[in-house]
Amino acid sequence: MIQLEHISKWYNTGAARTFVLKDINLTIKEGEFLSIMGPSGSGKSTLLNIIGMLDAPSEGSYQFMEQSVFTLKEKQRMELYKHNIGFIFQAYHLIDELTVYENIETPLLYQNIKGAERKAMVGDILDRFNMVGKKDLFPAQLSGGQQQLVGIARALIAKPKVLLADEPTGNLNSKQGEEIMELFKKINTEEGITIIQVTHSEKNAEYGNCKIDLLDGRIQQHIKENSSL
Repeated sequence: MIQLEHISKWYNTGAARTFVLKDINLTIKEGEFLSIMGPSGSGKSTLLNIIGMLDAPSEGSYQFMEQSVFTLKEKQRMELYKHNIGFIFQAYHLIDELTVYENIETPLLYQNIKGAERKAMVGDILDRFNMVGKKDLFPAQLSGGQQQLVGIARALIAKPKVLLADEPTGNLNSKQGEEIMELFKKINTEEGITIIQVTHSEKNAEYGNCKIDLLDGRIQQHIKENSSL
C-alpha cells in the first residue's frame, strides 16, 4: 500500500548537508498498525509528514496505492491525500471559531459533498463518538480528551484508508490517552484502516502490530508482530 525507497531529507547548512532522514526504506501493508519511535530530533515527524504528503523528501521515491506520489502534479497529489488520508495532531489543530459540528464537517466541504449527505455523515460520527450533546460547543469549551476525539472524528469523517497520528496522546492524561489508543485499536481491527502513529510511549507503541525505531534519521530496527525483521 505504501512503499518508501531511499528516502532522504536534508537541509544545506553552508557547504554541508544536515540530514533529517537518511536512506529510509519502508513498506507498509494495508491494515497494518505501525508505531514510529525514536528520541526527539530522530526524524519521526518528518517521516510522518512525508508519508502524509505534507512534506517532500530531498531524494527518494514514494508509492501510495501504486501511484508515484512525487511525480504527480500538486492538484493530483492533493486529491490523493483528501480521499485517502486522515491526519491527527498532538495539538488537536481544531479551528477555534468553529463548533464541534463545523470542525468535523470541514473535510467534507473540500470534497464537494452535498449538504444533506454531509449532515447525515456528521450526525453518524457524532453519535458514534457520543458527542451529539456537544455538537454546538466550541473547542475552548471542551477538555483535552474531548478535543482530541473531535480531531479523530474529523480525520475519520471522509472514510480514509490511512490514519496518521503525530503524538496523539501527548497532551492528554494517562486515562484519556488509554481511551484514545483503545479507539485506534478498534478502528484498526474492526474497520481495517491502516494506522501509522508517531509516539514516545512504549505502552502506546504496543497497540500496533509493527514498530520501527529511528535514530539520527535512520531506521535502527523494524519489528513486525513481535518478530525482528
